[in-house]
Amino acid sequence: MTKVQLLVREVRKLDRAGLEVFQNWFLRYDSAAWDRHVRKDARSGKLAALAKDALAAHRSGKTRAL
Repeated sequence: MTKVQLLVREVRKLDRAGLEVFQNWFLRYDSAAWDRHVRKDARSGKLAALAKDALAAHRSGKTRAL
């Protein structure tokens, strides 16, 4: 049995309160991992082309206020 399968089995055993605690923890964990990934990509220049395209679209009036 893989680690993921073991985790799935354990998560399914959680009661409502335990599941809520786990969900809140995982959301924070996943959000932090995503932030680290985006920061790494930004530092490496992987997002530069996207930023350049977005700024060009904005300057040419192809954007709107949110």
